[in-house]
Amino acid sequence: MTTPSASSVEFIGMIGTRDASETRPATGPEIDPDYTTRFARAHEDAGFDRILIGYSSGRPDGTQVAAHVAARTERLGLLIAHRPGFVAPTLAARGFATLDQFTGGRVAVHTITGGNDAEQRKDGDYLNKEERYDRTDEYLGILRRAWSSAEPFSHHGRHYRFEDYSSQVLPFRESGIPLYFGGSSEAAYRVGGIHADTFALWGEPLAETAEQIASVRAAAAAAGRTDPPGISVSFRPILAPTEELAWERAHRILDTIKAGAGRPFFHQQNGDHTPQNTGSRRLLAAAAKSDLHDRALWTPTATATGAGGNTTALVGTPETVAKALLDYVDIGVTTLLIRGFDPLDDAIDYGRHLIPLVRQELARRAATAPATATLATAGSPR
Repeated sequence: MTTPSASSVEFIGMIGTRDASETRPATGPEIDPDYTTRFARAHEDAGFDRILIGYSSGRPDGTQVAAHVAARTERLGLLIAHRPGFVAPTLAARGFATLDQFTGGRVAVHTITGGNDAEQRKDGDYLNKEERYDRTDEYLGILRRAWSSAEPFSHHGRHYRFEDYSSQVLPFRESGIPLYFGGSSEAAYRVGGIHADTFALWGEPLAETAEQIASVRAAAAAAGRTDPPGISVSFRPILAPTEELAWERAHRILDTIKAGAGRPFFHQQNGDHTPQNTGSRRLLAAAAKSDLHDRALWTPTATATGAGGNTTALVGTPETVAKALLDYVDIGVTTLLIRGFDPLDDAIDYGRHLIPLVRQELARRAATAPATATLATAGSPR
């Protein structure tokens, strides 16, 4: 297996446009430009590669947020969550390509097909889950072609039909705009296996994550791909200088969530009912097995929030959590999405105490791997 380098493992954070989380009551207006700028710059200063800008039916438009952030940062990548179906794929292709040109190639798109019928209907989408994935498959194929075609082309599909489309704006790089893809169902594996550059999972135990990675790779192989997607896994690290203090902090966070102090970004639309989306059900199933998994994965935060998003925690000192993240790298993860329950302060702490440890260990492994391979070769029979 190839040893990953410090630069080959990507760190992604997540920003919002106001100070709010599951543990923090929202303060200020829904769009606070100054806070949004501080939040984004904190990630850039912390050494994150990208920030995710989330999507829900009532939140600020992610592309507009990305444009604001891009104008106030220097190098930070912009991962814009996007639900296919609400705008024409040709229009979306031009919009993302335009922003990509203005930012010098900093745009990526995170495709979310949608796992909750009530949430989809708020924007006027009445397709069922299988139909949505079928539409996403067609949609992403059009995006790819629109980003790479210098000549007009037509399309006659089940969900989209147009003639002689051509665009004067293409992405900044010939390789196009990176496509990330989220989901945990068989339909998600199938469609993401075809189209995704990086397939995004929520933070499950190592064994279950390895099973999902295998499913994604099998779907990619079935689609004829020889280059399987990278794998992203997301967590909510809870850090402190000692293990005891980290666990004390974790339980304070859990108590605050249970008290209903804040609201989750990915809030569930179905009250106390079982979530419709497979990813949330998988997190709740892991939580039902045990509170603590593997080195540091803690699941009660997922149960307390209804698993309405990436809500499992990694608890411990920076050294413990860094080792836990590396455990996932060792099974094939290429992107680590980390965000805190104290969003801005945690992003700063991750940059000071966590990200450097992971990158230092990856750099050490990469530096020693060639020497190890050389010694192995020298000692083998000729």
